[in-house]
Amino acid sequence: MRIVIAGCGKIGSVLVEQLSKEDHDVSIIDTNKEVVDKLSNQYDVMGVIGNAAVMKTQKDAGIEDADLLIAMTGSDELNLICCLIAKKVGNCNTIARIQNTDYAEGLDAIKKELGLSMTINPEKAAAEEIVRVIRFPSAMQVETFAKTKVEIVKVRLEEGHKLIGLKLVDLPSKINVEALVCAVERGEEAIIPKGDFVFQQDDVVSIVASPKKARVLFKKLGILKGRIRNVMIVGGGGISFYVAKALNIMGIANTIIEKNPERCRKLCEELPGSNIIEGDAVDQSVLYEEGVDKVGAFVAMTNIDEGNILMSLYVKKHSHAKLITKIHRIRYNEILNNMDLGTIVCPKNIVSDNILSYVRARQNSFGSNVETLYKILDGKAEALEFIVRSGSKVVGIPLQKLNIRKDMIVACIQRGRKVIIPRGQDVINEGDSIIIVTTKSGINELDNILDTE
Repeated sequence: MRIVIAGCGKIGSVLVEQLSKEDHDVSIIDTNKEVVDKLSNQYDVMGVIGNAAVMKTQKDAGIEDADLLIAMTGSDELNLICCLIAKKVGNCNTIARIQNTDYAEGLDAIKKELGLSMTINPEKAAAEEIVRVIRFPSAMQVETFAKTKVEIVKVRLEEGHKLIGLKLVDLPSKINVEALVCAVERGEEAIIPKGDFVFQQDDVVSIVASPKKARVLFKKLGILKGRIRNVMIVGGGGISFYVAKALNIMGIANTIIEKNPERCRKLCEELPGSNIIEGDAVDQSVLYEEGVDKVGAFVAMTNIDEGNILMSLYVKKHSHAKLITKIHRIRYNEILNNMDLGTIVCPKNIVSDNILSYVRARQNSFGSNVETLYKILDGKAEALEFIVRSGSKVVGIPLQKLNIRKDMIVACIQRGRKVIIPRGQDVINEGDSIIIVTTKSGINELDNILDTE
């Protein structure tokens, strides 16, 4: 695809890196010459220095022949103008970053009237991921599919876990719950497990289930933690605002610690159901005065990575709270994983993953029936959603009789409003929506899941 990216800040730079790696024809626009020169040289993309809301600048970047414009500047209004010009001049698809909370209520109308393909709020997207983890405290991460009817929940098998040493084939008789192990991360390796797979300590297991069934499963496995009833959040930025707002709706008590007095006053006005404390949480006495040793979850959301890491490590030592740590610059994944900071949230990666899912689905849609495509397991695997067409070779045959490739699994079947976690005797029907999890990239047709060799 031919893609123009307007604005090359944190998110824009990640998109340039990812999209250029996937062989898209990328052009970038930014007012900062150093940024444009650096990205152009590093990723061999076309760079234009200038205001992306100017028609000539977009034309210089090739908007007339582009398939997609992604507007990621720091200004919502500028992003909207960029999209308007792109639609007028290039008649291409458009994605806009819209972050101002004042636009939240009218966002659907804005999207419709301006013909935007997608709008995304980085802070809200990050907050939604945090809230999912708080709702399901036993999980490291929760991904939603099939319009939120299905979740892929990631858990680590710590020492003494019931699954360690168990064969996958023996799991159904042990738990008797509608759930499916679709992938396992073992070190740097991503595995699509088969029946003879044996679970080991420190495996990170991805389980497909409905939200309700997942809770039953975790309870039977003895890893379901009690419902979180109170949350401490350090840092009063936009992500914290959205998290606290959602927690108030859920009836979960929450405290935000913020050192900026003016920001505290604003949060008090906007979040009457939250406890807003003015203070510096780097001071351990502040954490203890507010009861950090008694909270169910601790969320480190300041804009300083090192501060978030140190606070989470301190809380880990002095509390049993669920840890959620915001990191902007993830460059040392292995070191961070060994620190065990709980759930690591990187807002720029969440946004880029959402946009990349859209781009990949658009790219795969040419001559294929891929509806959506998500990178999961830190990019080591993909979850693809297909609509089953007439004439497909997989229709009407029990899954146990289909010669499905070893590097993939049918994780879910959605039939109308019914969600089926498949077993060997289940069949795929025409019109079903199904989710395939695979460690192989480039699958663009449902029949490609069959091993023809």
